Amino acid sequence: MIARTIGAVAVAVAAALAATPAGCQNSRTRPADTVAADVTPGGTTRIDAAAVRARLEKLRVAVEDTGNVYRRTEWPHWQPVAGGCDAREHTLKTQGTAVTTGPGCKVTGGRWVSPYDGITVTDAKTLDVDHVVPLAEAGRSGTRGWSRADRQRYANDPAVLIAVTAKSNRSKGDSDPAKWLPAKDQCGYLARWVDTKTRYRMTVDQTEHDAIAAVLRRC
Repeated sequence: MIARTIGAVAVAVAAALAATPAGCQNSRTRPADTVAADVTPGGTTRIDAAAVRARLEKLRVAVEDTGNVYRRTEWPHWQPVAGGCDAREHTLKTQGTAVTTGPGCKVTGGRWVSPYDGITVTDAKTLDVDHVVPLAEAGRSGTRGWSRADRQRYANDPAVLIAVTAKSNRSKGDSDPAKWLPAKDQCGYLARWVDTKTRYRMTVDQTEHDAIAAVLRRC
């Protein structure tokens, strides 16, 4: 089962989007080493494309487990992670600039640049907090054996959460990269996608694998 607390993970990743997320200490979800990358929210990610491609090739290719139906209540999220903040608040607080908060860590002001579309936002209420690999996609990616605690851990891991415009997040939905890519920084997005699936021992389907590989050849 899971060996580390969400709070410990939040401390480790608060200053970096690509930091190592929490995971279980079993063969399904034990974290792995990360692909080196320098990430600037809303900017361009410098990635080691060869390393990302190599990591992609190590992911297990399997047919999507569509029978593992996503139910929101089975993936408890926006749980407390650090400093009195829940996972959403923590993401907004650490990924913006000049962020102000009120009682209960409620975000009252700040500035964010959505990495999916490059749009600058000054009203936190117009932001969504996206999971790099959406929860429904995670459920289809070889995680049927995860416990509720495993699912909660992933759903609240600061390292897989990104503050983005609501429009871009809802355009993405639960799509994998074969069906959706952000308008900005596609190479950085795919590096994070592959990194997340690697660390959490998720699978990729063949179409997803091929779509990622095709874009990475241009990175």
